[in-house]
Amino acid sequence: MAFKPSYFKADLFKVLSNPVRIQILDCLRSDEQSVNSIAQWLEIEPSAVSQQLAVMRRYNLVRSRKQGNFVYYSVGDSTIFKVLDASLELFNNHVIEMRESLQKLE
Repeated sequence: MAFKPSYFKADLFKVLSNPVRIQILDCLRSDEQSVNSIAQWLEIEPSAVSQQLAVMRRYNLVRSRKQGNFVYYSVGDSTIFKVLDASLELFNNHVIEMRESLQKLE
């Protein structure tokens, strides 16, 4: 079977369908972080962060670097932020439309 961009996109959106993964990307937006730093920032267990990072690594959304006993994660391709920013813009537009619809009902 030939590689099809539509399948890649579908798989990417499946990976991004988990809110914790999106929060991890937001945490990594400015700088690399350790698993413990990410867990502290998200207020979840490090094991939960590690599970999500493993999924994200398979799709090259994050990459890791080991230094001593610590593993640091960074964003694999910053283009992903264009996708996340576009989704936020869609959300904001939706909220604006909903507010306008509610105002018309008043």
